[in-house]
Amino acid sequence: MSPRKPIIGIAGGIGSGKTYVAQLFGELGALVISSDDQVQQAYELPQVKRTLREWWGDSVFLPTGQINKRDVAHRVFADPQQRKRLEQLIHPLVAMARDELMANAQGDPTVKAFIWDTPLLFETGLDEQCDAVVFIDAPLPERLKRVAKQRHWDATELERRENSQMPLDTKRDLADYVINNSANADPVRDQVKRIFSHIVTTKN
Repeated sequence: MSPRKPIIGIAGGIGSGKTYVAQLFGELGALVISSDDQVQQAYELPQVKRTLREWWGDSVFLPTGQINKRDVAHRVFADPQQRKRLEQLIHPLVAMARDELMANAQGDPTVKAFIWDTPLLFETGLDEQCDAVVFIDAPLPERLKRVAKQRHWDATELERRENSQMPLDTKRDLADYVINNSANADPVRDQVKRIFSHIVTTKN
């Protein structure tokens, strides 16, 4: 039996570039598993749509029948109880999808490790299942610029979202590695290569 492939968790602030760094790990032979992608897939499931309609009515649906994710986000970030209820619905489905992907790839020799690109890695306790956690660090002005461009958020919205999560200093202290993503692509890529090589060598 081939040795178990290491699991590498990605953590960092909103707009720090976690997904970009995860992709760089993917170029080196890791299978990137994105919780955001799995959440979007869960939103397509009939049982999830049915449950959300029972909770919140037709207002959380677009005319196309798709879930209005902006409306859902507004509800759950304004009410911790609603957020907890949504997480209890979605997180088990995400976990099932993640486990299936890993099981299917465990015997694939081209896959050297698994990357968990999960925004709430520490908050959900998934860090405890990781062989290593990499924190992506980026200065606030740079993160603000990214979320303004990509998500059309202002500083108030970014602060509101991050206030619902574990403090970044705590996440940084808990991580095994830190990558500085404030520079251009080449230094970031070099950091990823060095960390990936160390993890794959020591965790197998």
